[in-house]
Amino acid sequence: MTYEGVPGLVETREAHGETTLVVDPARLVEACTYLRDEHGFNFLSDIAATDYLGWPESTSQVAGYVGTASGRNINVPASQGLQRLPEGRPKRFAMNYQLLAVREGAPRLRVQVWLEDGESVPTVIGVWPTADWFEREAWDMMGIPIEGHPNLSRLLMDEDWEGHPLRKDYPLGGEPVRFSSEE
Repeated sequence: MTYEGVPGLVETREAHGETTLVVDPARLVEACTYLRDEHGFNFLSDIAATDYLGWPESTSQVAGYVGTASGRNINVPASQGLQRLPEGRPKRFAMNYQLLAVREGAPRLRVQVWLEDGESVPTVIGVWPTADWFEREAWDMMGIPIEGHPNLSRLLMDEDWEGHPLRKDYPLGGEPVRFSSEE
């Protein structure tokens, strides 16, 4: 399937049996409306935000556990000649919109936008109402502002929580645990 007519299309990638359309954040709603109306992607199954802070500088020593037909030994990290450094990322954050067309044999599609810290992305609630809680989760956990969202408030953390806990620059640690017997 071709997606040349998608508004704001920056790049198309094929990997792992899935097509990814990288879209300009300013034209996200327009692109999503087009994909819903022209290509039948009538279901938004997920929005996943990813933080690539320090990528790929922090991954200079890449090795892993490579599986083979005979299995893998997790006690011996190795690249078996397949080691490669990960590609750079255009901006710090990626918002990934997983789309489905609810019909027999329909493809899956990922729409991706790249954002810097503090850069907002428009809401797609008008295209798919299921985006409501997914967008609130992206705000709550990653701090990605969703422009035009009708109720952009904490979803998982307490309202008075400071920061966004899934960001790579969120401080580790926390408060000591209090047990009820220690009063």
